[in-house]
Amino acid sequence: MGIGLSHREAAERPEKLSELLRQVSDNAGEKITLGQIADAMDDRSFGAFLVVFCLPNLVPLPPGATFILGLPLVFIASQMAFSRLDTIWLPRRLRDYAFDNGAFSTALDKFVPWMNKAERYIKPRIFTGNRLVERILGLFALILAIIVFLPIPLGNMGPSLALALMGLGLTERDGLMMGLGVLVGVIFTAIVGYVGYEIFTNIPYFIQQIPHYWQGFLDFFG
Repeated sequence: MGIGLSHREAAERPEKLSELLRQVSDNAGEKITLGQIADAMDDRSFGAFLVVFCLPNLVPLPPGATFILGLPLVFIASQMAFSRLDTIWLPRRLRDYAFDNGAFSTALDKFVPWMNKAERYIKPRIFTGNRLVERILGLFALILAIIVFLPIPLGNMGPSLALALMGLGLTERDGLMMGLGVLVGVIFTAIVGYVGYEIFTNIPYFIQQIPHYWQGFLDFFG
């Protein structure tokens, strides 16, 4: 039961994240604030906010977009790992930040069917809400969030999928889904790490080739 909720309100809260997000949108006006979402999520706010902010990152994004869309994930994961609270904390300016509820509802229309399919297999198991486990998960989520934040072409989708799975598992107390998210995250972290290593180790070679490229350019137009 969430802190600050009455027995009746807690009993009436939908158990599935997709239903809870839809309820928040339906009860909001033309604008919806991050504070409204945080209050509705209550003790499930860490996982729920991971899912909410992962949704835009599950599609190919133009260069530079991850600087904006990846930063909230870094903020959330940092709190998961290091905060003394068991719910997300938002500064007043972020709590009051309002955005178009119509756009939010449209995004839900697009992604909720996929969430519904995933939720058929999600149920409370293995994980019982241990804060230490959440902190460890938060450390790994922070690594993935930093990868999403970096301007790597198409590098946002894989880690965001992993974070979304971890968020769904955390929200529904499903340790198996959380483990699946960690597995997906490890795979994509290894891929991004390998690509980054190859690029870094080949920088001296490309620098050495610059004179040859320049001479070829001059010969072509000479």
